[in-house]
Amino acid sequence: MSTRTLLRGGTVITSARPGEVLTETDILIGADGLIEAIGRDLSVEDAVVVDVSGRIVHPGFVDTHRHTWQSVVRHVASDWSLTEYLAGLHSGLSKYFRPEDTYTGNYLGALEALDSGITTLVDWSHNLATPAHADAAVQALMDTGMRAVFAHGGGAKQWGAPLPSPNDHPAADAGRVRDQYFSSDDGLVTMALALRGPQFTTPEVNARDFRLAQDLDLRVTVHVGDGYWGKSGPIRKLQADGLLSDRTTYVHCCTLGDDELRMIADSGGTASVAPDVEMQMGHGFPATGRLLQAGIRPTFSIDVCSSNGGDMFGTMRTAIGMQRALDNAPGVETGEVVERIGLSVAEVIRFATIDGAHAAGLDDRTGSIEVGKAADIVVLDDRSLALTPLNNPIGAVVYSAHPGLVRDVFVHGVRVKEDGVLVGVDLDALRASAAASRDYITGQMPEAKLDGSWHPDLAAQLS
Repeated sequence: MSTRTLLRGGTVITSARPGEVLTETDILIGADGLIEAIGRDLSVEDAVVVDVSGRIVHPGFVDTHRHTWQSVVRHVASDWSLTEYLAGLHSGLSKYFRPEDTYTGNYLGALEALDSGITTLVDWSHNLATPAHADAAVQALMDTGMRAVFAHGGGAKQWGAPLPSPNDHPAADAGRVRDQYFSSDDGLVTMALALRGPQFTTPEVNARDFRLAQDLDLRVTVHVGDGYWGKSGPIRKLQADGLLSDRTTYVHCCTLGDDELRMIADSGGTASVAPDVEMQMGHGFPATGRLLQAGIRPTFSIDVCSSNGGDMFGTMRTAIGMQRALDNAPGVETGEVVERIGLSVAEVIRFATIDGAHAAGLDDRTGSIEVGKAADIVVLDDRSLALTPLNNPIGAVVYSAHPGLVRDVFVHGVRVKEDGVLVGVDLDALRASAAASRDYITGQMPEAKLDGSWHPDLAAQLS
C-alpha cells in the first residue's frame, strides 16, 4: 500500500508569498513526508486520496515561545500580574515539579498545540531542576510526533533570587542533552538554548551563557524588553559585548528603545511577540508595529498557558486587533479619517507560519506549502457557518477560525489528527495524568486554590 497522500481540491493558503491562495488545488505528499507537487487535477494513481474540497488548507502554525511545562497548572495565573506570576510560578509552584510532572506538562501542552493546528513549537523549558527533568521534557516532545525545538533553559538556581543572577546556565546538562538527543540537527525535534540575557544576569554570566551557545552550535532565544526590566537597555548591552546575532530570537521587545530594535534588525535577529500575556501582565504594548517599522518580521508566542489560551487563532486576533487600534489611534485623536488599515490579515498569517519558521531556524523545512518542504499542513472543517460563504480565506482563518475547526493535521506527511481526533492519543489517560500532576504540585502549597481566587503572597514568595 502506498504511503503517498494526495490532498484533493482544497483552498490552499501557501504562506509562500503574501496573500497567495490557490483554489481547487491538490497537494501531493511523498512517502518521505515532503511535498512532491502542487496543482489542479494532479494525476496520481498510487496515493491515499483525502478529499479536502471546500476546505481551507494552510501551513501548520509555528509558536516561537511557550513555557510548555506549565500546562498542568493552566489558568491559575489568569488574573495575575507579571510580579505575581514570578512569585506564584517561579518562586512557588515550579519547585514542586517532579520529572513525571514535567513530562505530563510537556506532553499535554504540546498535544494541545498540535490539536489546534500548531505543528512547530519552540518549547522554552526553564524549569529543569535536574537532568531527569530535561530528559522528561525532551521525551514528551518526541512522543507527540510534532515538530519542536527544545530550548534548554536551566532551572530554579538560574531563575531564582538574587537578581541579577550570578549563576551560569547549567552547561554540563545542556552539553549532555545536545550529545545524547541532538547530535544531529535533522530530527523532528531539535535543540536551542533559552538564555536569561542581560536583564537577569551579571555581564560575566551573560557572556559565558552566550559563549556556551556558540560552543554547542545552538540558536538562542532570550527575553528582552518585558516591562520594567526591559527598560535597562538589554540590546545595547548585548551589542557592546558583541553578542547580537542572526541566530538569536528576542522575546517580547515591548519596552526596548527604537535604537535597540534597529540593532536587532541590523544583526539579522528575529523577534517573538506574545500579545495576550504582554497586555495582561504589564510587559508593555505588543511590539508588532514597532518591529515592522524597524525592519523585523514579528512572530507569535503563546507564552504561558498558566495564564492564557494555547492556540494561534486567538493570538492572531489579539495581535491584529491591538496593532490596528494603535495604528488608528492618532487619527482618532486628531479627527483625521483613516482611509486604509495598515496591517493586513495576509501579513498576520505569515507571522504565524513562515516568519515563525524562520525565527525557529526551520524555514528551509516548514512554515509554507511549497514543493520540497515538509508537509506540515492543517485542514479546517468546512461545516462551520462562521466560514460560510468563503469570501476571503485568509480573513476567515485570522478572524473566524478556532481550534474546534481543525479537522486534520499533518506533520512531515504523517496524519497526526484525523477527522477531528488526535491519532494514537489516550485522552482519558492523559487527563488523569494531568489531574494527578496538578493535584500533587498544588497540594504542596495549601494556599494555591483552584477556584481562581488565589493571588500569591509577594512578600513571602519573593523574599
